[in-house]
Amino acid sequence: MALAGGLLLLVIIVLTCVSIIGRALFSSGICCGPIRGIYDYTEIAVGAAIFAFLPWCQYQAGHAAVDLFKPAFPDGVNRLLNLVIDIAMLVLASLIAHRLWLGMLDKERFGETTLIAQVPVWIGYAACLVGAVGFVLVAAFCVLRALRGLIGLEPVVE
Repeated sequence: MALAGGLLLLVIIVLTCVSIIGRALFSSGICCGPIRGIYDYTEIAVGAAIFAFLPWCQYQAGHAAVDLFKPAFPDGVNRLLNLVIDIAMLVLASLIAHRLWLGMLDKERFGETTLIAQVPVWIGYAACLVGAVGFVLVAAFCVLRALRGLIGLEPVVE
């Protein structure tokens, strides 16, 4: 999913460059102008890309952490803290996915569209929801991994 998110960012970078070049050439009378609704497409794509990166970040234990007291605690306490943190991330990931689902249904029901390109807003929510569901699945895996680490079946993920 992170690779798909990166590819999506590359596509939107290319489209933005084409739009900027088109705007510059349009003022010279050479080209047809900027891409209509590029801001709308960028907004949707960046949101979807961010959510696509969340599962990989969770899998790598890459979320922000305060390790100030970690060296002072014994290994067993650190393993327990990893489990508690992973459970909290699973709860948060589930909450985010649930709220995105409800938001998507709401936007679809009312037919809301973006300002310029008139893209249905629910499509952006649906794109983000794919990453959010992946985030939930990976967070659940990380809880199991931390539980296995707590009972000594797996090394601690730093």
